[in-house]
Formats: sequence, structure tokens, C-alpha cells
Amino acid sequence: MSCERFLDILIGIMFPIAIPSNARHSLSVVLALLLLASCVTAQNDPAKEEWIQLFNGKSLDGWLPKITGYDLNDNHGNTFRVEGGVLKVAYDQYSDFGGRFGHLFYKDPFHYYRIRVEYRFAGPQAPGGPGWAARNSGIMIHGQTPQSMGKDQDFPISIEVQLLGGLGQGKRPTSNLCTPGTHVVIDGKLETRHCVTSTSDTFDGDQWVTAEVLALGDAEIVHFVNGKQVHRYVLPQVGGGNVSKHDPAVKQDGTLLRGGSISLQSESHPVEFRKVELLNLEGCMDEKAKNYKRYFVKANNAACVY
Repeated sequence: MSCERFLDILIGIMFPIAIPSNARHSLSVVLALLLLASCVTAQNDPAKEEWIQLFNGKSLDGWLPKITGYDLNDNHGNTFRVEGGVLKVAYDQYSDFGGRFGHLFYKDPFHYYRIRVEYRFAGPQAPGGPGWAARNSGIMIHGQTPQSMGKDQDFPISIEVQLLGGLGQGKRPTSNLCTPGTHVVIDGKLETRHCVTSTSDTFDGDQWVTAEVLALGDAEIVHFVNGKQVHRYVLPQVGGGNVSKHDPAVKQDGTLLRGGSISLQSESHPVEFRKVELLNLEGCMDEKAKNYKRYFVKANNAACVY
């Protein structure tokens, strides 16, 4: 029998008891809370993955827009919006893109996690968008906070998981690596190129694509496309260029990136996200705790519940 069904039966038994109605109600509430707590404990499966839906399919709750030239939370031109259960990056209210690169930041930072999105490109590029930005967007990870960005800053100092759509002109992989204000190490060598191509397939048209990233602090980052590994690098760190109008105090070259903000990019081509979810890999690693998870890789035993 489910906990919910048992609770219904218990409350049904409790209410006929000849005690004042307010007392019956209070007692029922207490019993319900105790029962639910017991059920949660009993049903905890250490192996069951508990994905967090960063996008709720209804609104931009939990997300903060930052667009070049505008203050934080000024969603110029309704660039970021939710329509039909899909998170859209749109430019129908722009007469010209005008270098207004944008990023939609999730409210909480993460350090050890898997993030997975389902995306597609749809519609024509915004007028005035740069040629290289056609069918181009990205997931920015291990980034600076949106509060620390300059008003006119173009990109957050971060690691970009570049999302590209095919142009119908041959190979154009997706889930590449780009590095605004950062470097990484690939095959034992510091990689200073701004973008490094992945080994993924090319996806023309408006088909949905699943991009996933495994981020393990400053140790390792791995990209996957439709379940296939396409990129891997280690030791993400602050360094290099390709970011402008930032506060120099924020850009401390050589600093390892152990985590940070996550954001979705607006680079002048309409893009849609129907899923944005995250599996936190940092948490209670004490097997005696009620919220222990076998898949955690980074201990945060202050979060343990006994």
C-alpha cells in the first residue's frame, strides 16, 4: 500500500473520534507529517537519480537575464521567454541585434554535476547578427556570477559548451568547447585556442538534440551529444581573452575554476530549450544518512539528514 493511501485511511479513521474538531485537525496534521517523513525515509533509494528541473516548463522562475548594455534582470525585447512549454531565445522585437549578447543565468551555482538540455534552432537569425553566430548558442558553465558582470560586458568569464546547428553545407559539429576568459588542459597541454571542435555529428534543420555535460569541479569536464562522448578536458582555469568590458578584479588569470554559474546563451539566432535539468553530484556521502546517494562524487556531509 502506498504512503498516500495509508494516510487517507488513517485520517478517515481519526476524524470520527469524539474530540473537538480543532483538536482532531491538529492531531491529523501531526500524524500526516510524521507518516510522510517516515515514508520519505523508507522510500529513499541511494541509487535513484534525483534530477532537478531547472526549467519548469511554465516560466522563467529561478532564472536571471543579463544582456550586454542592460542591467541584470532587464530582459530587453523579451529575449528570453516561455511559450508552449518551451524556453525560447527570440529576437522578434529587435530591429537590429546590435551586439546585444545575452545570457540567462540560473539562480544557484553548482560544482559537481551533470547538466542535460534538449535544444533546437528555429527561424532566421536576427538582423545584424554576426555571421559566425548563425545557428549558434551555448551552455555556459563554471561561470562568474551575473552580479559581477559589467553592464557592457559581452560574455561571462566561463567555459562555453558551444551549441551549433548545421548550415546544410557540410560538417559542423556541436557541443564544442569555447573559452571566454578561460583556458583548459587537453592531452596534457594548456589549450589557448578560443574554440576547440568536438567529434560530434552535424545536425541540420530543426531537429531536437540532447547535449549533456559532466562537470567535476576543476578535475574534469566531459561533453556528450545524444549519449555519445564528444569532448573531454581538465583543469579549467581563468586566462586568455575573448571577453570584454569586464571588471579586471574578477579576472584572476591562473585561478582554477571549481564551479560557478550556469547560463544559456543569446547570440542572435533563435534557439529553443524544451528541457534543462541537472543532477547534483555533491551531497551526503554517509551511508547511514537518510539522504545518502551512491552516485555522489563530492562529499558535503553538512547536508546529511539522520
